[in-house]
This record gives sequence, C-alpha cells and structure tokens, in this order.
Amino acid sequence: MPTFISLTASGFALAEDPFTAVSDDQSVPPGDVIISLLRFQTDGEALLSESRKVGVRLESAEEVEALAYDLPQIAVVALAFPKFSDGRALSSARLLRERFQYKGQVRAVGDVLREQAGNMVRCGFDAFEPADGANVEMWETAAYRFRHVYQRASDGRPPAFVERSE
Repeated sequence: MPTFISLTASGFALAEDPFTAVSDDQSVPPGDVIISLLRFQTDGEALLSESRKVGVRLESAEEVEALAYDLPQIAVVALAFPKFSDGRALSSARLLRERFQYKGQVRAVGDVLREQAGNMVRCGFDAFEPADGANVEMWETAAYRFRHVYQRASDGRPPAFVERSE
C-alpha cells in the first residue's frame, strides 16, 4: 500500500493509504477510492450507496463549492498542486475548513514540497503526499520552523499580537 504523511493530535506520522486513486479512464476497483470531481458528479451517488469511503480529487482550477452539498459524505478531499508555485489549493483548503466546516481529511497531492508545509498546515491540510522525498521528521521540522505567526488561520495558532497581549 502507498503511504503518506498524516497530521494527528500527537504530531506527524507515516500512514498507509487505504484509498486507491482511480483515474477517469480506469474501472473502479472494490474498496475505498479517490476519484476526480467529474467522475464523482457522474458516479458518486452510486459509489456512496455501496457503503464504501469515497474521496474526491480537486484540480487547482476546480471550485470546492461544487462539493458543498456532498461534503458530509466525502471521506477525503485531495487538493492538487500542479506545480509548487500554484497556491490555489491553499485557498481551497481554508474554504473547506472555515466556510464549509469540513471535518474529513484534506490531502495535498501533486507537486507538494516541504517548504510549503507550514502554510499547508495553517490552511487546514492534515495529510500530505510529498513530491520531494521528505520524510516525517523533515516535514515536521519544516511545518513548525517559525514559532510566531502573524494572522489567524485554520490551525488555530494565536497570532503574535495576541501572544504579546497576554
């Protein structure tokens, strides 16, 4: 089984992936799957009725609002980074966590680099498929490199101005 880095209450850990990523031209295997938004819109209801866990992969140009109605039934939203400089998935993660109160897993996939770890955690990602070969220790170091933050975000860390006033 493939692995990914997961953020848990006790920190980062390597986790086995119970989901199979299925492209649009593949048949859907048994078990838990991650499918594209397009496939979810056509086959999602049938897959969910089979009592399996379903995840949806959103490309950077696709809007999370398309999933708003179905989010309570979706186990994973995999947000794609087509290249490291494309930050639209960061905005999508914040929308999922803050506007839609999504409690499932938000996973970073694609060109995911450890230099982005801190921002990803702050925006609400809790699972990562690093493209740069980063291990758990490297990922955790990068995610918490800076002690102070300067604005509120999905991770709930208090901004520096709040720390100073205490």
